[in-house]
Amino acid sequence: MTSVQDRTEQVVATGRHDEPEIRPEELERFADDVQRLSENISSVVVAGGDTVKLALLGLFSEGHILLEDLPGVGKTLLAKSIATSIDCVFKRIQFTPDLMPSDITGTTLVDMQAARFDFIPGPIFANIVLADEINRTGPRTQAALLEAMAERQVSVEGDVRPLPAPFLVIATQNMAETHGTFPLPDSQLDRFLIAMNMGMPSRDDEAEILLRSQRGMPTAETIISGDRVRAMQRTTSMVDVALPVRQYIVDIVAATRSAEGVDYGVSPRGGAALQRASQTWAAMSKRDYVVPEDVQAVAPFVAAHRLIMSPAADRSPAEVIEKVVQSTEIPA
Repeated sequence: MTSVQDRTEQVVATGRHDEPEIRPEELERFADDVQRLSENISSVVVAGGDTVKLALLGLFSEGHILLEDLPGVGKTLLAKSIATSIDCVFKRIQFTPDLMPSDITGTTLVDMQAARFDFIPGPIFANIVLADEINRTGPRTQAALLEAMAERQVSVEGDVRPLPAPFLVIATQNMAETHGTFPLPDSQLDRFLIAMNMGMPSRDDEAEILLRSQRGMPTAETIISGDRVRAMQRTTSMVDVALPVRQYIVDIVAATRSAEGVDYGVSPRGGAALQRASQTWAAMSKRDYVVPEDVQAVAPFVAAHRLIMSPAADRSPAEVIEKVVQSTEIPA
């Protein structure tokens, strides 16, 4: 199945007569800009599969990304290349056991001469924030980042300060080391729209990395502006999700809660994230409506990290999601 009947039936099913539709030219421009961005980032970052596309999916879905991988596979370069491509401010935070919440959010200092308090913004006040080795800091500091990710604001000494838009956190975990780490709480994992790994490069890809770096690493060009990113985010939010597809998403989410080896399945917030990611995936395919194939494509990256597995489980979260997707009935 490649569509849910025709557009007329979708409007009847969703009851969204009064909501604006995406103009065809805007959808075409959106897909073209995504392609240009992807090619620009890929000219710098050597990454296999859909890594770059999924990173852009997080950006345009207004979500956050968790990269779980080995050191040295290009996680920092990916984040910097995205920021450069969209002409936005990039900041990197190296998480360590002694990092304090104020090291992220900022602090207020006293100006004795002017007899006033001045707020010094922390590195979280950027458009693209790389939270490097996020699991190396304690729960208190992780909680400060959690508010920024969830609310797009920070609270400093009683004052609430909004963060700039667009705002994207790309967090990394080095899976090769466990000594001195603090596992991310489930509530924080649930705030990441996408969780993925970049993987080790193939032989040809590694040779390409050496070629590009022999005279210094290349840098990405600026392709679009931050204002254009915000407009593209609005475009993806307007992609229609017909009632049968919404029910399909609900069925997938419900199936994770009763799956063998799973203590707690995907939350309602996770279901909303799956729908949001599916909308962006559809827009990337130049469609203004979601089909089940969109849901199937993004489910492994949106849902797997939200599962809380039983200690006795003999399957990985990814295997559970794969089986759930395969066994859930597709709407006709």
